[in-house]
Amino acid sequence: MSQVSASPGDSPVSPVQAGRSPRDEAPQFVLPLVVRIERAAPPARTDALETAARAVLVLLGDERAHGDGEWAEAVRDWQDARIRKVVRRARGAEWRRAEALPGITVTGKSAQVRVFPPIPLDGWPKDLAKLQVSGTELDDPEPPVAADPAQPVLWLNPELEMSAGKAMAQAGHGAQLAWWALSDAERAAWRDAGYALTVRTAAPTDWPRLTDGRLPVVRDAGFTEIAPGSCTVAADHPALR
Repeated sequence: MSQVSASPGDSPVSPVQAGRSPRDEAPQFVLPLVVRIERAAPPARTDALETAARAVLVLLGDERAHGDGEWAEAVRDWQDARIRKVVRRARGAEWRRAEALPGITVTGKSAQVRVFPPIPLDGWPKDLAKLQVSGTELDDPEPPVAADPAQPVLWLNPELEMSAGKAMAQAGHGAQLAWWALSDAERAAWRDAGYALTVRTAAPTDWPRLTDGRLPVVRDAGFTEIAPGSCTVAADHPALR
C-alpha cells in the first residue's frame, strides 16, 4: 500500500515499495489540502486532523472523482504513482483565494479544510504555491473525549511527535487506506454517515495490537520530522475488525 507525505520533498514508502517500483516511474502527483488558520480563532488540533481526514474521504467519494468525472483522470494518475498529500495553511485573503479554486471545503466543529483534485508535483497553482507548509502548530483547548468504538478511529502512534500539518496528512492517508479496504457497500454506508470518524492517540499498550497486521497502517517515508518507515496511523474501521 502506498503512503503519504506531508511536505513537498516527502516521498511515500511501504514494505512492498522499499525499492524502485512502477509507481516511481509514473508521473508524480500530489493531493493538496489547505487548512484555514485565522490568527484570532485557530481550529482545535484534533478537529483539524479529523476534518482533514474527512476531506480526503469526501474527495474520494465525490462523483467527479470517478468514471468520466472532471477529476477522475487526475485521481487515477495520482493513485497510480506514489500517494502524496501536502497540507498548507491560509487565512484571510489567502483563504478566500484558495476557496475560489476548484475543490471541496469540509467544515468541522472549529476547523475548515479545503481539498483540491490532485495536481502534478511541480504544477501548483500560484495561489496555493505561495501558502506556508511548515510550522503548522495547533492545540486542543480541552483533552479529546474517548473514542467511540462504534465509529472508525484513526489511531496515532503514541511514540511520535508530529506537527499539526504532518499529522493532518497522516490522518488523511489513514482514512484513505481504510476506504480502499472497504467494499462498495461499506463505503456507501460510511458516506451516508457523513464519513464519521475520530482521530486519537493510541495508548502505548494498545499500539502493538493495532499494528499487528490486521488493520491498515500508514508508514512514512521519513523525509520530514520522523524516521523512515515509521508507523504513524492505524486505521481501525469497524468493518475491518
